[in-house]
Amino acid sequence: MVYLGGFFMPTEKIKVYDLRSALELLRSVPGQLIETDELVDPHAELSGVYRYIGAGGTVKRPTQIGPAMIFNNVKGHEDAKVIIGLLASRKRVGLMLDTEPERLGFLLNEAVKNPISPVTVKQDKALCQEIVHYADEPGFDIRKLLPAPTNTEEDAGPYITMGMCYASDSETGESDITIHRLCLQSNDEISMYFVPGARHLEVFRKKAEEAGKPLPISISIGVDPAIEIASCFEPPTTPLGYNELSIAGAIRKQAVELTQCLTINEKAIANAEYVIEGELIPNVRIREDQNTNSGKAMPEFPGYTGPACLELPIIKVKAITHRRNPIMQTVIGPSEEHVNLAGIPTEASILQMVERAMPGRLLNVYAHSSGGGKYMAILQFKKSQPSDEGRQRQAALLAFSAFSELKHVILVDEDVDPFDSNDVMWALNTRYQGDIDTVFIPGVRCHPLDPTQTPAYNPALKDTGISCKVIFDCTVPFHLKDRFERAKFMEVDPSRFVPLKQSNL
Repeated sequence: MVYLGGFFMPTEKIKVYDLRSALELLRSVPGQLIETDELVDPHAELSGVYRYIGAGGTVKRPTQIGPAMIFNNVKGHEDAKVIIGLLASRKRVGLMLDTEPERLGFLLNEAVKNPISPVTVKQDKALCQEIVHYADEPGFDIRKLLPAPTNTEEDAGPYITMGMCYASDSETGESDITIHRLCLQSNDEISMYFVPGARHLEVFRKKAEEAGKPLPISISIGVDPAIEIASCFEPPTTPLGYNELSIAGAIRKQAVELTQCLTINEKAIANAEYVIEGELIPNVRIREDQNTNSGKAMPEFPGYTGPACLELPIIKVKAITHRRNPIMQTVIGPSEEHVNLAGIPTEASILQMVERAMPGRLLNVYAHSSGGGKYMAILQFKKSQPSDEGRQRQAALLAFSAFSELKHVILVDEDVDPFDSNDVMWALNTRYQGDIDTVFIPGVRCHPLDPTQTPAYNPALKDTGISCKVIFDCTVPFHLKDRFERAKFMEVDPSRFVPLKQSNL
């Protein structure tokens, strides 16, 4: 065993290339994966259990950051398992992406700059098509084929929360992959939520709809974690036409393998656990909560249940294919899993943009858990000379440009750990004065799921999703740095006195 990145690990590390190899790796590291054979109801109970085990994030307390969990006995689905919390620990993400957790943003930044395009393999090599269910077969019902959970008893229906949605521009042929909120509505229909103006697939959908044509779309579930993380990049880091699968290829130094779908002119991830093949139907909309009339959709990353949309596009399912004994992957909306999915690409985007403008000054970025990986970023900035004073605020402005949904930026010096909330709060209390170290940027577009970003909350706002962005400058003025030196302790090797704890939690 070797100690690396906070883990005691096997000397020969297991190579991760799909969901099953990722689970094999986690099984080799104590404390990172647990399984249960207890019968669980996918309707609210499964997520209710994991809320206590390891959800973390913005989930209502009590919760914690803990192991991933596999449910082997899911009510109504004898041949399927459900995995939840795979990415609900930054340390675990680092383990599966083979880097230190504090360096994940840098890993993704390098991957964006050195993409490896996906390749297509023949269908006889596509594990995702071992079992095939066609929609025109008698008794076809996606709700019986997919053990998709509901997060709470109020949800509009069962949701696919970790579906890699893949579609292509009908004119250019360029493809894109993203994760969307997908609600199972009937035996062969799925509603699809688009954050306004934020996803490339919406551009593809609108273009096809204007031409009166359906848009072929595949949804791959249960894939390599590198694909899941890469799919969460957004413009300007990955502009329209940039296929995020090439980022996953760069992370693994091996191209992602796709395969041709059986019923639509689109591709899917060849080693996925499940693939849904379908079409986004033009000019057809449904109410998201048509089956419950609850007015609610599902819990979202800010920690609140999102409202049900009155009109959403529909995917008409043509087929479902899957591996033998498939594993459904799911996520709790406001969990630490969402923080890592959304936050690590955010960190990479900020690092890239600031480094271009002022090389060597931004040391690290953490998209904080309390913002769901989207709303808050901690920037660790180093001032080396008098002319660096003020550049830290320029870095914050660049961060807002790099990721438009960012709401708050906290700036800290190089001696403050951005990943340690107590250390950041210490800087806020000892290196910050509200009247001179706060910068308000009102009237800027942010994210519609923040319940404060409405005219009802703030009459000065002209529309839902507009916010006042804020910079909290907790850095010491350069000319006063010598008066803010932290107490200096002797550098020692503590392992002489206290052995390293053999714990990976």
